[in-house]
Amino acid sequence: MGLVVVWFAVAAVAVTVGVVAVTRVGATLSDRGPLGNEAVRSDLLEGRATPDPDQPLVERTIREEFGEMDVACRGEYALGLAVRPDEDAGWRTVSYETGPDDDVDAVFAKRDRSIEVEVFCNLGEPTVGEVERNTLPD
Repeated sequence: MGLVVVWFAVAAVAVTVGVVAVTRVGATLSDRGPLGNEAVRSDLLEGRATPDPDQPLVERTIREEFGEMDVACRGEYALGLAVRPDEDAGWRTVSYETGPDDDVDAVFAKRDRSIEVEVFCNLGEPTVGEVERNTLPD
């Protein structure tokens, strides 16, 4: 009987440690960008961030069915450089964030569909954080 009680106590501690570890790791991963979402930095408020000009500018073009989105990173700051929707296929740009910010995004739409692309800087490299595809109501 004593071993059963000890086994349940050890199992409860192991489950608790596992839940705490997964919760913390999940929270870190869900913030995606290296700056995170846990604290608002005053220098990252939209339009007020000032990237270090000594950091290299790393550019990337994201190509999808909607067209193209040019983005860049200067250190940890993301910049939206240009969007080119595939107008021949019916795509248009709904919104476009230029930054500098911890991430930039653009929303493209075509009839009853939309695609939102979010890009952040991972160790100075433009990285797609999320592509959200939606069907719009009539």
